[in-house]
Amino acid sequence: MALQLAVFGRVFGGYCRVLSCRTVRRFDQSSSRLISRTAAALSDRRYSDKHEWVSVNGKIGIVGISSYAQETLGDIVYAQLPDSGKEFNQFEECGALESVKAASELYSPVSGKVTEKNSSVEENPGIINKSCYEDGWLFKIELKNLDELKTLMDEDAYLSFTKAQTHD
Repeated sequence: MALQLAVFGRVFGGYCRVLSCRTVRRFDQSSSRLISRTAAALSDRRYSDKHEWVSVNGKIGIVGISSYAQETLGDIVYAQLPDSGKEFNQFEECGALESVKAASELYSPVSGKVTEKNSSVEENPGIINKSCYEDGWLFKIELKNLDELKTLMDEDAYLSFTKAQTHD
């Protein structure tokens, strides 16, 4: 069965990279069916009002900064990420990013214990600007309280939040 996904005019064989909240159409060639769904349903990222995101699989969350945040910061030249074993409460400061324009603290979007940091980002912080949702993730954290995810914004709410910020 050959599946292809058409996303914003691009076709990927067998998978889809969610870029934003838009309609995704999947064409199943074996049965000639067209299936539509909203990309937001495919995206499991939750966002804080400080522009960090978390994507959760089981009890492990992957944390990064949003595209809006990296664009606002500009070229990121330094990343201080939390070490494995460190514990943080939700919204607690856990690191820092510096760019040619500004410095910004990092805040953990959820409570838990850091299980891994992305050393590649510390060695080459520009990865965040190139791929903030894929290669530029910051750290992984074992969540202490899954209910905290309910206090974070889904993609639609976050997009509305950032639009409101650009109009202020």
